[in-house]
Amino acid sequence: MGYTAAMWLGFGEALAAVAGALTGLLFVALSVMGDALAASLNLRSRAAQTLVLFMTSVLIAVVLVAPQPRAALGAELLAVAAVSGVILLVLDRRAGHASDRGVARYIERFSPNTVTAVLVAVAGLTLLLQAGGGLYWLIPAAVASLVGGVVNAWLFLVRLAG
Repeated sequence: MGYTAAMWLGFGEALAAVAGALTGLLFVALSVMGDALAASLNLRSRAAQTLVLFMTSVLIAVVLVAPQPRAALGAELLAVAAVSGVILLVLDRRAGHASDRGVARYIERFSPNTVTAVLVAVAGLTLLLQAGGGLYWLIPAAVASLVGGVVNAWLFLVRLAG
Protein backbone atom coordinates (compact mmCIF):
# COMPACT_ATOMS: atom_id res chain seq x y z
CA MET A 1 0.00 0.00 0.00
CA GLY A 2 2.92 2.37 0.63
CA TYR A 3 3.96 2.11 -3.01
CA THR A 4 0.55 2.48 -4.69
CA ALA A 5 -0.46 6.13 -5.05
CA ALA A 6 -4.08 5.25 -5.83
CA MET A 7 -4.52 4.10 -2.24
CA TRP A 8 -3.50 7.56 -1.00
CA LEU A 9 -6.07 9.70 -2.84
CA GLY A 10 -8.18 10.26 0.28
CA PHE A 11 -5.11 11.31 2.26
CA GLY A 12 -4.11 13.71 -0.50
CA GLU A 13 -7.57 15.25 -0.66
CA ALA A 14 -7.76 15.70 3.11
CA LEU A 15 -4.25 17.16 3.23
CA ALA A 16 -5.09 19.61 0.45
CA ALA A 17 -8.17 20.79 2.33
CA VAL A 18 -6.38 21.29 5.65
CA ALA A 19 -3.27 22.92 4.16
CA GLY A 20 -5.37 25.11 1.87
CA ALA A 21 -7.49 26.32 4.78
CA LEU A 22 -4.41 27.12 6.88
CA THR A 23 -2.81 28.94 3.96
CA GLY A 24 -5.95 31.06 3.56
CA LEU A 25 -6.01 31.89 7.26
CA LEU A 26 -2.35 32.86 7.07
CA PHE A 27 -3.10 35.34 4.30
CA VAL A 28 -5.89 36.88 6.38
CA ALA A 29 -3.56 37.26 9.38
CA LEU A 30 -0.82 38.72 7.21
CA SER A 31 -3.14 41.23 5.59
CA VAL A 32 -4.33 42.44 8.99
CA MET A 33 -0.77 42.82 10.27
CA GLY A 34 0.78 44.01 7.00
CA ASP A 35 2.32 47.25 8.31
CA ALA A 36 4.14 45.55 11.18
CA LEU A 37 5.40 42.79 8.89
CA ALA A 38 6.70 45.33 6.37
CA ALA A 39 8.86 46.89 9.08
CA SER A 40 10.69 43.70 10.13
CA LEU A 41 12.86 41.36 8.06
CA ASN A 42 12.61 38.74 10.82
CA LEU A 43 8.81 38.76 10.81
CA ARG A 44 8.60 38.75 7.00
CA SER A 45 10.97 35.78 6.88
CA ARG A 46 8.98 33.86 9.51
CA ALA A 47 5.76 34.60 7.63
CA ALA A 48 7.35 33.36 4.41
CA GLN A 49 8.55 30.21 6.20
CA THR A 50 5.03 29.55 7.36
CA LEU A 51 3.74 29.97 3.83
CA VAL A 52 6.38 27.57 2.49
CA LEU A 53 5.51 24.96 5.12
CA PHE A 54 1.80 25.13 4.33
CA MET A 55 2.45 25.15 0.58
CA THR A 56 4.71 22.11 0.96
CA SER A 57 1.68 20.18 2.19
CA VAL A 58 -0.44 21.62 -0.62
CA LEU A 59 2.16 20.52 -3.20
CA ILE A 60 2.45 17.07 -1.65
CA ALA A 61 -1.32 16.74 -1.95
CA VAL A 62 -1.38 17.94 -5.56
CA VAL A 63 1.31 15.53 -6.76
CA LEU A 64 -0.23 12.72 -4.74
CA VAL A 65 -3.69 13.00 -6.30
CA ALA A 66 -2.45 13.58 -9.86
CA PRO A 67 -2.70 10.44 -12.00
CA GLN A 68 0.88 9.57 -12.87
CA PRO A 69 3.43 6.76 -12.76
CA ARG A 70 5.10 5.87 -9.48
CA ALA A 71 8.50 7.04 -10.73
CA ALA A 72 7.15 10.48 -11.62
CA LEU A 73 5.53 10.83 -8.19
CA GLY A 74 8.78 9.85 -6.46
CA ALA A 75 10.77 12.34 -8.51
CA GLU A 76 8.24 15.09 -7.84
CA LEU A 77 8.36 14.43 -4.10
CA LEU A 78 12.16 14.66 -4.20
CA ALA A 79 11.87 17.97 -6.08
CA VAL A 80 9.35 19.35 -3.56
CA ALA A 81 11.68 18.32 -0.73
CA ALA A 82 14.74 19.93 -2.31
CA VAL A 83 13.06 23.20 -3.22
CA SER A 84 11.20 23.60 0.07
CA GLY A 85 14.28 22.63 2.09
CA VAL A 86 16.49 25.21 0.38
CA ILE A 87 13.87 27.95 0.67
CA LEU A 88 13.25 27.18 4.36
CA LEU A 89 16.99 27.23 5.08
CA VAL A 90 17.47 30.57 3.31
CA LEU A 91 14.47 32.10 5.10
CA ASP A 92 15.66 30.79 8.48
CA ARG A 93 19.09 32.35 8.02
CA ARG A 94 17.55 35.59 6.79
CA ALA A 95 15.27 35.75 9.84
CA GLY A 96 18.03 35.24 12.38
CA HIS A 97 17.18 34.01 15.85
CA ALA A 98 15.43 35.64 18.73
CA SER A 99 17.61 37.19 21.40
CA ASP A 100 15.20 36.36 24.23
CA ARG A 101 15.54 33.17 26.25
CA GLY A 102 11.85 32.33 26.47
CA VAL A 103 9.74 29.57 25.04
CA ALA A 104 9.61 31.28 21.65
CA ARG A 105 13.36 30.89 21.15
CA TYR A 106 13.23 27.21 22.10
CA ILE A 107 10.37 26.51 19.70
CA GLU A 108 12.07 28.55 16.97
CA ARG A 109 15.24 26.47 17.26
CA PHE A 110 13.42 23.15 17.11
CA SER A 111 10.66 24.00 14.64
CA PRO A 112 10.35 21.09 12.18
CA ASN A 113 11.36 23.03 9.05
CA THR A 114 14.22 20.75 8.03
CA VAL A 115 12.41 17.66 9.26
CA THR A 116 9.60 18.35 6.79
CA ALA A 117 11.93 18.46 3.80
CA VAL A 118 13.85 15.38 4.90
CA LEU A 119 10.67 13.32 5.43
CA VAL A 120 9.28 14.31 2.01
CA ALA A 121 12.62 13.34 0.44
CA VAL A 122 12.58 9.99 2.25
CA ALA A 123 9.04 9.35 0.97
CA GLY A 124 10.10 10.12 -2.61
CA LEU A 125 13.28 8.07 -2.42
CA THR A 126 11.71 5.02 -0.77
CA LEU A 127 8.84 5.18 -3.28
CA LEU A 128 11.34 5.10 -6.15
CA LEU A 129 13.26 2.25 -4.53
CA GLN A 130 10.07 0.43 -3.51
CA ALA A 131 11.64 -0.28 -0.15
CA GLY A 132 11.59 1.46 3.20
CA GLY A 133 8.03 2.65 3.56
CA GLY A 134 7.26 4.71 0.47
CA LEU A 135 4.28 7.00 0.86
CA TYR A 136 3.86 6.17 4.54
CA TRP A 137 6.60 8.77 5.14
CA LEU A 138 4.17 11.43 3.93
CA ILE A 139 2.16 11.13 7.14
CA PRO A 140 4.91 12.45 9.45
CA ALA A 141 6.02 14.86 6.69
CA ALA A 142 2.54 16.39 6.52
CA VAL A 143 2.30 16.55 10.32
CA ALA A 144 5.73 18.23 10.53
CA SER A 145 4.76 20.68 7.78
CA LEU A 146 1.45 21.65 9.35
CA VAL A 147 2.75 21.75 12.92
CA GLY A 148 5.83 23.70 11.79
CA GLY A 149 3.61 26.18 9.98
CA VAL A 150 1.38 26.66 13.01
CA VAL A 151 4.43 27.06 15.28
CA ASN A 152 5.96 29.65 12.95
CA ALA A 153 2.66 31.51 12.70
CA TRP A 154 2.39 31.56 16.47
CA LEU A 155 5.99 32.84 16.79
CA PHE A 156 5.61 35.79 14.48
CA LEU A 157 2.08 36.67 15.63
CA VAL A 158 3.26 36.68 19.26
CA ARG A 159 6.11 38.98 18.27
CA LEU A 160 3.69 41.26 16.44
CA ALA A 161 1.53 41.55 19.53
CA GLY A 162 4.53 42.05 21.82
